[in-house]
Amino acid sequence: MTEKITNKDKKYCGHIVIAGRPNVGKSTLMNRMLGVHLAATTPKPQTTRNRILGIHTVDNYQYVFVDTPGIHDDKNRLLNRRINRTAIGSLVEGDVILFLLEAGQWRKEDEKALGFIAEHKIPVVLIINKIDQIKKKEALLPFIQKVSAFHDFDQIIPLSALREKDPRHLLDKISRYLPEGEFEYDPDELTDRSMRFISSELVREQLMFSLKQEAPYAVAVEIEDYQETEKGIHIDALIYVEREGQKRIVIGKKGAGLKTIGTEARRRISGLLEKPVHLKLWVKVKENWRESPKMLDMLSIDREL
Repeated sequence: MTEKITNKDKKYCGHIVIAGRPNVGKSTLMNRMLGVHLAATTPKPQTTRNRILGIHTVDNYQYVFVDTPGIHDDKNRLLNRRINRTAIGSLVEGDVILFLLEAGQWRKEDEKALGFIAEHKIPVVLIINKIDQIKKKEALLPFIQKVSAFHDFDQIIPLSALREKDPRHLLDKISRYLPEGEFEYDPDELTDRSMRFISSELVREQLMFSLKQEAPYAVAVEIEDYQETEKGIHIDALIYVEREGQKRIVIGKKGAGLKTIGTEARRRISGLLEKPVHLKLWVKVKENWRESPKMLDMLSIDREL
């Protein structure tokens, strides 16, 4: 006699691609869905350079979030072209695409991003983010009506990713897109990325926060050594910049800048790993690294494997 299969016996697993132009809150939304600070987030555009998976398993549902770089128009550097290629190439992975917009804002880059998304026969959920920043709340409904005409969205969900305390309502709304099937990852897994890579991102996050003008976009981080011991985790990180002047800015007066960056990065990494972290930072000039295929491959920025 065959045992009757109920919905509770079935498993569901799917990829949720988070896409949009730079600085609309994609990484913040994924972090909220995961309940941990996994992806680097700053107020500056193009903080995200790589595709990062965030895995969230609840009961018999496994949500595989795909955080992507912002789709943008800057093609001047090889770095920017590779970032764009990563973002656009990630769209095909989705069982559903969450297209993020900033409430009250519709720009050329939003239109461009939606154009790439619309090329795929994948359900699209429009997430109107940062609704807390709209001063006149009565302006939200006309904006929703305006943007809803641009595409046949499956759903339209207004929210504030930064202030989202309970992600369950959003998980419930996107669970319908997860196909039935076995989990791709162990239920305890958080990401497909190594903690070595995540550590480099969290160091770069603090550099992005601390630096101004062009400097934050000219930095990259390589983890030279990552060791787990009984006393905690020891990390040696090398910060790349393109000019001597940028190196002086990163280090700061009497090393104060580098010390602050190290302290905040250590706090982030330790909070994620729930272990003591010993972090050492060095700064090295690598001229025009943003135009170097070898450097970008080493940093795994759209590396063609």
